[in-house]
Amino acid sequence: MITIRRADERRHDRHRKQDVWATFFEQAPTEPLAGGFGALDLLNEGRVPPAAVVVCPTVLPPSDAEIVTYVHEGVLAYEDSTGRSGIIAAGEFHRRNAGRTIRHSETNASRTDSAHLFRIWLRPLQSGLEPGDEQRRFGMAERRNGLCVVASPDGRRGSLRIRMEALIFSAVLDSGQHVVRELGPGRGAWLHIVQGSVTLENMVLTAGDGAGITTECAVSLTARERTEILLLEVGGLQQGLLVDEPGPVGRDVVS
Repeated sequence: MITIRRADERRHDRHRKQDVWATFFEQAPTEPLAGGFGALDLLNEGRVPPAAVVVCPTVLPPSDAEIVTYVHEGVLAYEDSTGRSGIIAAGEFHRRNAGRTIRHSETNASRTDSAHLFRIWLRPLQSGLEPGDEQRRFGMAERRNGLCVVASPDGRRGSLRIRMEALIFSAVLDSGQHVVRELGPGRGAWLHIVQGSVTLENMVLTAGDGAGITTECAVSLTARERTEILLLEVGGLQQGLLVDEPGPVGRDVVS
C-alpha cells in the first residue's frame, strides 16, 4: 500500500518570515497520517532568513525523541543549556535526543543567505536515555546514485547512531537512475523528495511530495531528472499501523 502526501497538502506555517511545511499534522481522526508514520513523528521542511533564530514547533517533541536535522542549503549555529554548541553546514546531518530539561536553540549563521533545512523526529523505544548529540557530513560521492545510510541503530558505515529500529538514507540520483530498497516483514518506508522528481510505481512525485510504503516487499523508484531524496525505513508497521514488534531490516539494490 502506498499513501501519498503531496507538497501542497502539507501544513504551511509562516512566522517571522520563516516558512515551515509539515508533512504530518493533527487532522480528523480518520486521517491516516495524523499521528505520523510508525516511529516517524515529524518531517518538516523549513526556510530560515539570514541571521534569524529558528522558530520552534508549536508541539514539543516526545521526551527522549531522536531529532535529526539535515541542512540542505546554508549554515545553522546551535547551542544548548549543557554548553554544547556548533555549526551545521550544508550537506551535514546532526542527531540529538530531545531531553525535557535541555534547552536547545538554533540560528541561521549567515547574515546574507537563507538556510534550507529538514527536521525529523523519531519516537523513542525507551525513556531515560542520556542526552547527547552527533554530527557528520555525507559528501556527494557517498550519496550519488545510491542509498547512503546517514543514521542507523548500529552506526553502520559511519552513520549517526540512533537508538531505535529505524534507518535514514539520503541519495542524489542522476536522471534515469533506478533504486530499489527491499523491506523485511513488518517494515515500511517514508520517501520524501527534496528536489527533482521520481516515478514510484506508476506515480510521479516532485519536490515536497512524500509517500508512505507499507505491506510492500520493496521501495522501487526511478529518477526523472537530477533528484535528491530522503528515505526513512521504520519497523513495527503492519497495514500502516504501529505494532509492538519491529521486523528485520531490508537491503537495497541500485541499477
